[in-house]
Amino acid sequence: MVLPGIFKTKKHSGSDSKRSDSQKAGSSHSPSRRSFSKSPTKSAKDSDLLSPRKKTSRTNSRNILSADTHPLNLPPDERERRRSAMSAPSDPSTPMDLDSQDGLISSAPSTSPPTTPTIHESTHGPLHENNMEGDVGPTPPPHRITKSPSPPPKPSLDAEACKALGNKYFKAQDYTKAIAEYTKALSIEPNSVTYLSNRAAALMSANRYEEALADSKSADEIEPQNAKVLHRMARIYTNLGRPEDALGILEQIATFQSVTPAEKVQAVTMQSHIKQAEDALRQGITGSMAIHALDQAEKTLGNGVERPRKWQLMRGEAYLKMGNVNSLGDAQGIAMTMLRKNNKDPEALVLRGRALYGQGNNEKALQHFREALSCDPDFKDAVKYLRLVQKLDRMKEEGNIAFKAGKYKQAVDTYGQALEVDPPNKGTNSKILQNRAMASIKLKDYKSAIADCDRALNLDSTYVKARRTRAKAMGESGSWDEAIRELKAIAESHPSEPGVTKEIRNAELEQKKSKRKDYYKLLGVEKDAGDNEIKKAYRKLAIVHHPDKNPDNTEAAEKFKEIGEAYECLSDRQKRARYDSGEDLIDPSEMFSQGGAGFPMGGMGGMNISPEMLFEMMGNGGGGMGGGGFTFTTSSGGSPFGASSSRGGRQRGGGFPGGFSF
Repeated sequence: MVLPGIFKTKKHSGSDSKRSDSQKAGSSHSPSRRSFSKSPTKSAKDSDLLSPRKKTSRTNSRNILSADTHPLNLPPDERERRRSAMSAPSDPSTPMDLDSQDGLISSAPSTSPPTTPTIHESTHGPLHENNMEGDVGPTPPPHRITKSPSPPPKPSLDAEACKALGNKYFKAQDYTKAIAEYTKALSIEPNSVTYLSNRAAALMSANRYEEALADSKSADEIEPQNAKVLHRMARIYTNLGRPEDALGILEQIATFQSVTPAEKVQAVTMQSHIKQAEDALRQGITGSMAIHALDQAEKTLGNGVERPRKWQLMRGEAYLKMGNVNSLGDAQGIAMTMLRKNNKDPEALVLRGRALYGQGNNEKALQHFREALSCDPDFKDAVKYLRLVQKLDRMKEEGNIAFKAGKYKQAVDTYGQALEVDPPNKGTNSKILQNRAMASIKLKDYKSAIADCDRALNLDSTYVKARRTRAKAMGESGSWDEAIRELKAIAESHPSEPGVTKEIRNAELEQKKSKRKDYYKLLGVEKDAGDNEIKKAYRKLAIVHHPDKNPDNTEAAEKFKEIGEAYECLSDRQKRARYDSGEDLIDPSEMFSQGGAGFPMGGMGGMNISPEMLFEMMGNGGGGMGGGGFTFTTSSGGSPFGASSSRGGRQRGGGFPGGFSF
């Protein structure tokens, strides 16, 4: 209900007459209609003139309209305003067209919230009765809807279906696809013992034992004392060359389930072969026994499984004990294989160093031992062999120095001490024995020299230098026939061996010399005896065998004649030189044989004489080719060319300018 006197103005624009009947009807039902048509200032003035009773009545009427009136019963302008308010509730400052009582339209934007009740207001109940027209409460916040968590998505794979498909592939021996299907099943149920066990079986069949072992361990952690899982784990350990671990698993099974001997036989057999190899190496039995035991153990390994590292080191040790050239190469090959995987492996470095040491390459062996110590300063084997090789090298060098200095007895003693440093080392000890044999030859201890050479060849049958030294010792001891046979055998088996042909020729010459009268032996002196020693020996024997002291003794007379002949040859330097070189044994027909392939001499056709011997003859003849040439004389000596004697002899010259005298 509206009081006309309150809203009456001085000037009436007559806008009310222009209103439609429907608008008047609407305004009679809605008191709030006028409140929206007034400006905020005028509304405040009018509110002061209203009595409390009238103000309360109008407020209640508006509240009833806003709460109960159906939108279709609202006036059009009110319905339009409510629709606008509903479409843009967050923009209260949007200007609205308000009707004034005097018919003027206010275009000024309102800074206060709209006074028309909104849907929110009607929902939260009527306005407070003390609120003035145009006063609106704060807009309530929008309702927050808490969304419930969405259910987890259903897996696109079925674990059992994957398992069934994996079993199908396993039976068809397509282990790669079977492993893939079991892996899919495990991606859905990662703690399934069945899926882990099945994949372990497929991995075993695919020779992927390390991965199979990992799956079996995982299954055992999830479900301990699962006999099927433990039996599979024992088989995997056996295939990997770990029989101790396999037997440990079988003992674990035996605590809750019986284990048959057939289930243990493979692991027990493998363990037995490994123990045999260890015993053979520890007791110093030949390495071939250890190699055989390791070969038997490796037959029980799984297909494609590499030899365990421990087995490789044992095999290398066995090859070192065998000590021959081939076995040392095999040991070095094992070490190189291990070093390709880890070039800082101290055990592999020591193994290769020992192989090099056995081959006599001590310098490189020492490098490997030092490198092993740089990787592991506390590695005892590296320290042991480093010191051993250093000591052996030092003693061997001391023996060589004594030999070069002519201290042969000291050299023999030093070499003997070096042999005690590392008796099992065949390669180095064979060389030391050969060096000691050379020193023994210088001491004319031919028997000891031959014995040392035999020992060296027992250690290394391919050691050619020891064979040549033995031939020399045989010849010097008087067995030139055996020496020649040995040298010819060397030349036949090793045609490229340098110097053997010359040694054969010298041995044959010495053989001829041994069959003539031995002047040194007749006088009882050594071949390197001096002039005074020869003279003393001659005088002593001459007194003993002189014919005046032995009348009518033909044997004494013959002996006296021989010692005289020996003294005559050995007391003359030139004659002695020709005698020692064997020049007196050369047949002229052999020297100047036609078509000979020997040393050419102009149109002479050639000589069957070595250049070395010819050089000696040239030196002994005084002057060589340019000056006096060769001088051969005849005498009553044993030589076809003779030795110039005090009893005469003829010299024939001519024929060659400056040349040869016969």
